[in-house]
Amino acid sequence: MITYRIDLSLAHAHRFIVTLQVAKPQPQVVLELPVWIPGSYLVREFARNLNSLQASQGGKPCAVQQLGKASWQVSCAGKGVLTVQYEVYANDPSVRAAFLDNRRGFFNGTSTFLSVQGLQDTPHRVQITGLPKGWSVATALTAVKTDARGQGWYEAPNHDALVDHPVELGVFWRGSFQVRGVLHELVVSGASDHADLDRLLKDTQAICAQEISFWHGRRKPPFNRYVFLLNVVEDGYGGLEHRDSTALICSRKDLPRHGVNTQSEGYTTLLGLISHEYFHTWNVKRLKPKEFAPYDYSRENHTQMLWFFEGFTSYYDDLILLRSGLLKPADYLKLLNKPINQVLATPGRLQQSVAQASFDAWTRYYRPDENTANSTVSYYTKGSLVALCLDLSLRLGAPRPDGTTPSLDGVMQRLWNLQRPIEQGDVEQALSDEATTPPPHGKDWAQVLNTWVHGVGELPLEDLLSRFGIEWTNKPPSLTQQWGLRAQERVDGLRVQAVMRGSPAEDAGLSAGDELLALNGWRLKKAEDLQNWRTAKGPQTLLICRDQKLQEIRLPHGHDKPTGWGLSAVITARPATAMDKPTQARQQAWLHQG
Repeated sequence: MITYRIDLSLAHAHRFIVTLQVAKPQPQVVLELPVWIPGSYLVREFARNLNSLQASQGGKPCAVQQLGKASWQVSCAGKGVLTVQYEVYANDPSVRAAFLDNRRGFFNGTSTFLSVQGLQDTPHRVQITGLPKGWSVATALTAVKTDARGQGWYEAPNHDALVDHPVELGVFWRGSFQVRGVLHELVVSGASDHADLDRLLKDTQAICAQEISFWHGRRKPPFNRYVFLLNVVEDGYGGLEHRDSTALICSRKDLPRHGVNTQSEGYTTLLGLISHEYFHTWNVKRLKPKEFAPYDYSRENHTQMLWFFEGFTSYYDDLILLRSGLLKPADYLKLLNKPINQVLATPGRLQQSVAQASFDAWTRYYRPDENTANSTVSYYTKGSLVALCLDLSLRLGAPRPDGTTPSLDGVMQRLWNLQRPIEQGDVEQALSDEATTPPPHGKDWAQVLNTWVHGVGELPLEDLLSRFGIEWTNKPPSLTQQWGLRAQERVDGLRVQAVMRGSPAEDAGLSAGDELLALNGWRLKKAEDLQNWRTAKGPQTLLICRDQKLQEIRLPHGHDKPTGWGLSAVITARPATAMDKPTQARQQAWLHQG
């Protein structure tokens, strides 16, 4: 058995002291630390925060040799217990690494626990002790022997399970509920007294009940306990899925408040995040791409399937809120405008397929720059629109003999029933098995996926939505959209954030970082000034500063029909009186509420 001890005595210095023990070591023991954390597809080099590594047996030091950027070899002198001690610098407040100060602690196992090569599949235990006064422990790890505050021993069947259970330490609020015999806990750290956490708990329960029903009907899910770890900060947002828990961050202003019954946009976003990460309990943590079975923690794990695992989860997160009664259909359609317009405003959608975007996540998605919008497309947003198009396409098919309607729900359940890692061919087969008629935009479902997932053409959103009584209205582009530039308001004025591929701004020579000083001789301070000082006709004269040198740029009066960079739309439901009965029925079936 491999054991670890977590010491918090250096909390003031943001350092965990970790002691690792191997009962029966080999003569040469290789220790490794992951370079990435599943769910966040970037090599984060956690070893840069590991310091002061030393090893001993029976009180005598053992030689330690570093083999690579995140691996070490320990030379043992006998059969005695090997003790390895090291420090983990923990000052990353995100959900991806580790954090510790005199108010709160949090860690993921990927940035904290060295693995012992050859013994990863043996049982692992962790002792957490020496908590400051008033602190408690919250984690989905199995408790072996703990006190009322959670101090003591926890265990995992192997190293992979060990690092898939984040740990929250500190003073926090805790609530719980049961769904289908599964205990769910909500742990909230950092919330103000104004926050209505009982309401958050109730809404989270509604989401969990809906998702368990989605995957299992009335059956029990394949886990006994689930923990939501929510860290509330001044300004932040994010989440990371785990097998039996999730780590979340939100802003204090986004929590519901006592005595306020309305649902703010920020609170809706938080509920969507909770829905998204909980959906991952099935879609990516258990139903995995074949490339993730098993994970290789030493390098990138490339897959072309993130459009499915992240994109389809992004489609269902808000749809689950609708089905849970936490959104009205009109509010759901309003939210659906966001991914549609994000993709329409991204020239990279015409350059990179969503399958390639999945593969390139390690080098592009988490490292955005001023050219990102021109060269890439998000596998989250476009993936969610692929899911939308597939769902609507399936729902156009004839009902089955039992009266049920084909849908993407059925596809997801068919894939879940495979109980193994999947690839694109499995999705194609599930679509074919679920459908009752051929797809409306291709000869078969394999061709549809090849076109929508591996191609760079536009998705048939407008046509499909129209068949469900959803009106599509193209919005007039703003001046910056017509020119093809994105400007950012800063304390010192306006600066160009990005220049869109093939746009007038690119043709005129504008560049990211340019300071926009004046338009047609009038000083610019805010983005709205661009519209204020625009002339009625003819070209526009823009004064910029680049590397301390002034320069005049001539731009057209406008570009009435931007193609790849400035498109935007609004979707709304048609009145019932403007739809025939089959269209009304399709819309109601798609946008039904629980």
